[in-house]
Amino acid sequence: MNGLLDLFSAPARQAAVESETAHRPWPPSEEPWAMAQTWDDLLFAHYRVAAEELARLVPQGLEIEQYDGSAWLGVTPFVITGFRLRGTLPLPRLSTFPELNVRTYVSVDDKPGIWFFSLDTSSLLAVEGARRVYKLPYFQARLSIERRAGRVVCACERNDNSERRFEGRYQAAGEVFNPEPDSLEWFLTERYCLYAIDQGRLHRAEIQHPPWPLQSAEARLETNTMPPPGIELGGPPLCHFSRRQDVLIWPLRPV
Repeated sequence: MNGLLDLFSAPARQAAVESETAHRPWPPSEEPWAMAQTWDDLLFAHYRVAAEELARLVPQGLEIEQYDGSAWLGVTPFVITGFRLRGTLPLPRLSTFPELNVRTYVSVDDKPGIWFFSLDTSSLLAVEGARRVYKLPYFQARLSIERRAGRVVCACERNDNSERRFEGRYQAAGEVFNPEPDSLEWFLTERYCLYAIDQGRLHRAEIQHPPWPLQSAEARLETNTMPPPGIELGGPPLCHFSRRQDVLIWPLRPV
């Protein structure tokens, strides 16, 4: 019952996000948003990667962003809850599913955003919908993310026999904080659009969310072959945890 109450309280929380804009680097789109989600038990695991290694993997026109001379690759597992289209309510079972994405940080015309190398989920509906509507590289996977004894345990294996796997466990460690502007944490998390390619043309979808409520994270990542081929992950990742974030997403539009 608590799960259902939480699910059906999501629309009110998500709607409140639209007016919380003082922290944004630019105003949100005046067009109506298309989709709302809530992200739970999220891990940001970030690795330093040479910018030139990432640049060869993204479309022309995208500039790889760097912080203090380093580009970054993020591996991010979390649970989507309260998923709904504008004007609808979330549905039990269909509106909750795990996801794991691999991303880097790019800009176009000085507008920083996210480029996704892959997004894995166990929801076939999410895979088909996101591929068709947002042109994102979604893959179906055997993916579970669940809490066990105070930790979040994640296991992912992509269904296409590509040897893409992730196994790990993580938990919050420390007090909740909002990243300071111009800090590394701000650079890695405070992103308000995503980029995708549709019919050979670059597109952007605006994103709105409150400032990230972050905590340092303790993470034990036993297997991680999720990054794209040719990317070597050097050194341990910088890890942060977020218990919950409400998000609005706008339609994909040409840049």
